Amino acid sequence: MTLSGDNSFEQAISNQLPTLGEVMVEVLQFFNCNRLYGVGGDFAANLISALADKIDICGSGNEMHAGFSACAQAEVDGLGFCLTTYMVGSLPCTSAAAMAMTEGLPVIFISGSPGESEVNDLAIHHTIHPNASWKAEYDNALQAFSALGMQVERLQGQRADGQPSVAGERFYQVIAEAYRSKKPVFIEVPRDQVFAKTQPLKLPTSIDSLCCGRNVLSGAEQMVKMVVGRLNQARHPVLFLGDRLKHNDKLKNLLIEFSSRFNIPYATTWFAKGLFDEYDPLCLGTYNGVFTQTAGRQYVDNKMDYVLDVATSIFPQDCNVAFSTGTHKIEDCDNKTVLKGASLLEEDLIDIFKLLLCSDIPRFDYQPVKLPIESIELDEALDFNNLAATLNELQQADPTPYIYLPEVGNSYFSSYGLKVRQSSLGRGWLTNPWYGAMGTSLPYARVVAQRVKDLGNKDRTVVITGDGGFHFQLNELIQFLKDNTNVIIIYMRNNIFHLGKSSDAKVYQCNDTQFDVHQLIAAYQGESRHCRSVSEFKDYFRYCVEDNSGIKLIEVPAVPSEERQCNELKLLNLYIKSKNGQPEAVEQWRELTQ
Repeated sequence: MTLSGDNSFEQAISNQLPTLGEVMVEVLQFFNCNRLYGVGGDFAANLISALADKIDICGSGNEMHAGFSACAQAEVDGLGFCLTTYMVGSLPCTSAAAMAMTEGLPVIFISGSPGESEVNDLAIHHTIHPNASWKAEYDNALQAFSALGMQVERLQGQRADGQPSVAGERFYQVIAEAYRSKKPVFIEVPRDQVFAKTQPLKLPTSIDSLCCGRNVLSGAEQMVKMVVGRLNQARHPVLFLGDRLKHNDKLKNLLIEFSSRFNIPYATTWFAKGLFDEYDPLCLGTYNGVFTQTAGRQYVDNKMDYVLDVATSIFPQDCNVAFSTGTHKIEDCDNKTVLKGASLLEEDLIDIFKLLLCSDIPRFDYQPVKLPIESIELDEALDFNNLAATLNELQQADPTPYIYLPEVGNSYFSSYGLKVRQSSLGRGWLTNPWYGAMGTSLPYARVVAQRVKDLGNKDRTVVITGDGGFHFQLNELIQFLKDNTNVIIIYMRNNIFHLGKSSDAKVYQCNDTQFDVHQLIAAYQGESRHCRSVSEFKDYFRYCVEDNSGIKLIEVPAVPSEERQCNELKLLNLYIKSKNGQPEAVEQWRELTQ
């Protein structure tokens, strides 16, 4: 749109145009963003002023934690939003951006940047600029995020007199692409453009219409005919569900309906844990070969005769296929149909399962298999080896869902033994499986606690962390106090980085015996207790669940010995030793997997 004619008329029209900041608010609200996470700074000041009245800008302990919280927001709400200043603020988010790329999380990283009028031959503060350089560099952050494979863009202002900028439209298009592709994006906003005029938008009627007409793949009828034929020949089929379902409730609900209608049990990959109610009689829990601790393993390994593999990752990932140990019966099954989903938002899979629900498929005679409940003596010392079983006993007796957030490390592996309920968030287990960095559980828990509070505090946010991961993120504790939200932290303390420890070097010493975590928690107006036995832990955990106020921490002394490790980690260590050629480990692994 180009304006022409007398200046007074042009000015009158221009006065009616929205500012870029106003359009950004409109776009963010269209994408259901009511809060974003970030840290303030000079180049972000105008953005904060433009957004703060309509969007809750939640300050974080640092930019990396803001990025991790935005990742958690994307996990829970389908889109995540992070706001930082130029370079010194945005570059620390690259670790979170890398995780978002790997996890397929549509996170919108927004950064303030120098105004267009400031870009010249002068090396401005915040830029990466060696003092011997002949050239001022302004695009380092754009290049860094682009190197991760992300779409990046710096919004542009007016390019001709009388022609408003299209910066608002570009802001919308970049976010829309992130939503459709489930990938993070990085947007720089020049500070002198925030209050500049831009062309108004006519947004779609709803977010669902973004993908209307986008699925042009055909062949659903032929695929359905093949699946129906396989099912009619099977007696013990299994649905195997992957992590690409994390942001597709429509497909998830269709799969649950399909499973229920035809009485077909379903298992999930490790990375899809927490997406379904594991107390559902048809849920076999997570399956990962020899590392599987649920009753579902017996059914998969001994009875399964057909697999319908849905929405798993395009490329197999070693920790999702039993670390390539050759024990993953689903991965190696010959009678299998794989439906990865090749269109945006898996619209092709949605079409297939709508047709399958109307197909002539027998109702199968599946009878749920139950493992005997593990008996734990109340005076037994609590550690990683029995933590999951103890929490399962508590959850079994408590209709209140616990939303578990395990930290990378021993806590992560031990959490696979947890049996999770479906929560009001649609997730009962939420973590960063390896890809980001240690120190994500509290930024994740902050987002979960906020959403639980929004929904009426019906669930309990439960962090499981070692002291190594805990000390990476202590400055994020202040956010729970500021947000007036509730969290239970199970603090497994052994004073070392135990997972991956290969010597007694000082670098593995992550804590000191003199550290008093209880004084720290008291400073945040929280409560804490030291619990050694199963009985002490159960009593205090029940109190924390019932009281449901503020920060609650349970310190558990963890002994870094093999007999006190969880079963999954024992198996992994044994497998690694066998691959390294240790004769005793080779023989033990052969006996275990024959």
